[in-house]
Amino acid sequence: MMLASVPEISTTSWVLAFIASFIIGISKAGLKGIAIVIVTLMTFAFGAKESTGLIVPMLIVGDIFAVFYYNRHTQWKHIIRFLPWMMAGVLVGVVIGKDLPESTFKICMSAIILISVVTMYWWDRRPSKTIPNHWAFAGFTGIMSGVTTMIGNLAGAFSNIYFLAIRLPKNEFIGTAAWLFLFINIFKLPFHIFVWKTITPDTLMINLKLIPGVFLGLFFGIRLVRIIQDKFYRKLILALTALGALLILFK
Repeated sequence: MMLASVPEISTTSWVLAFIASFIIGISKAGLKGIAIVIVTLMTFAFGAKESTGLIVPMLIVGDIFAVFYYNRHTQWKHIIRFLPWMMAGVLVGVVIGKDLPESTFKICMSAIILISVVTMYWWDRRPSKTIPNHWAFAGFTGIMSGVTTMIGNLAGAFSNIYFLAIRLPKNEFIGTAAWLFLFINIFKLPFHIFVWKTITPDTLMINLKLIPGVFLGLFFGIRLVRIIQDKFYRKLILALTALGALLILFK
């Protein structure tokens, strides 16, 4: 990965990256659906492909905190059902990540996310509250989560749709997602290091300087999530997921 040495990175890039690290902390504290903002800021700071490797170690730091804080709320049956599909999606993302035209990827992903969000909104308002239990639903959203997390660290949209569809309450949602993404982000590390070469000693030095922003975001995010009611939390995640899809399309 060809990055300028740490002292040569511009002040603007450092500011954008620190804001992104702060938002990572907020996201890992439980305010899901804002990953696209993180990705956009890091892309502006360091470039699209380069930023994917820079983000992963900071995500893992946030995941570790979230796992400890929300562990008692984890619903392991959903992780067991969803994780294998997501890991398969990561492998697909590794293969196609270098060749898939970015414009095609963005259009397809945005369309699928927006359609899914509209479906979820309709689902919330219909009289019947049947929870989707078919393996194909977990399989589709899991594979799409895996592909998008490998290519752009954007799995949140599809995993959010899955967890909202099975009607996990706020804390269970956050606790289950915390373990899921800790597993998957660690699973991605070897591919970033040895295949894409987007994680290097230079990028890790940059991460060390940005970690305080993650902790600051975690501190702020925990307090923010506490005051959000469960019913409003579902609507907020849907809105943020839809906004994320539009930002992907026009980024």
